[in-house]
Amino acid sequence: MSDDFQSRLESAIARGRRRAEHQASQERKKEMTEEDLKRLHTSYRLSLSEQIETAVRRVADHFPGFRYESVFGEEGWGAACYRDDLRLDAGRRTNLYSRLELVIRPYSDLRVLDLKGKGTVMNRELFNRTHYTKIAEVEPEEFSQLIDAWAIEYAEMYSAKSATS
Repeated sequence: MSDDFQSRLESAIARGRRRAEHQASQERKKEMTEEDLKRLHTSYRLSLSEQIETAVRRVADHFPGFRYESVFGEEGWGAACYRDDLRLDAGRRTNLYSRLELVIRPYSDLRVLDLKGKGTVMNRELFNRTHYTKIAEVEPEEFSQLIDAWAIEYAEMYSAKSATS
């Protein structure tokens, strides 16, 4: 019996060590996955922010008076274009502000790729949108299409509003 006890005891200890090694291995994989997600987010952010810069710059180039700026920092990475118009009606002064901003937000513990778009035309916010997808499930083409669609939609809205004013 003591031999049986001894062998069961040694087996239990070996199982416990294997379980601990397996758990440590799983935690290392989880950390590695977190790093992989950060790396993937950075890769998407870089490529999409280049596309954002191109799209926003094209919108700004089509409307005289728009100024272009790169956006980076806590809000995200991307671009914006804006203009501040002064209108005088019957001696009354009115400032009209227009802005298009598209950014990829920074990596967060939510583990999503997050595209934010904001469009203001003549002091009226016309859209404030967010599109996000889990980083592991991102299809870059979907984000590319949204960037182009939002920039084109803004240009159309601005054109319609500025023509009637």
